[in-house]
Amino acid sequence: MSRFLSEDRRTTTDLSTVESARNDLFLEEFPEGPYGAALVTNLKLGRSKPWRIDQDTHAGYENIELHEDLPRVYPGEDPLGDTDEDR
Repeated sequence: MSRFLSEDRRTTTDLSTVESARNDLFLEEFPEGPYGAALVTNLKLGRSKPWRIDQDTHAGYENIELHEDLPRVYPGEDPLGDTDEDR
């Protein structure tokens, strides 16, 4: 069984805001249920349905490409160890 949902894909796409709402997944504040709900110990956390091919978790920056080459400018901040070799 594939981890992705099988679907008939169209060659055209919807508006970018529609595609974003459909494909960008946000982390839940309380993934085990609403605050104050009874705890169920045998409940499996995570998705109950397969992923769509384009779905992904939301990145921290809306336009991460705009921030890619900017250095951190904060007093006392250590430089990032993230280099092209690490990717």
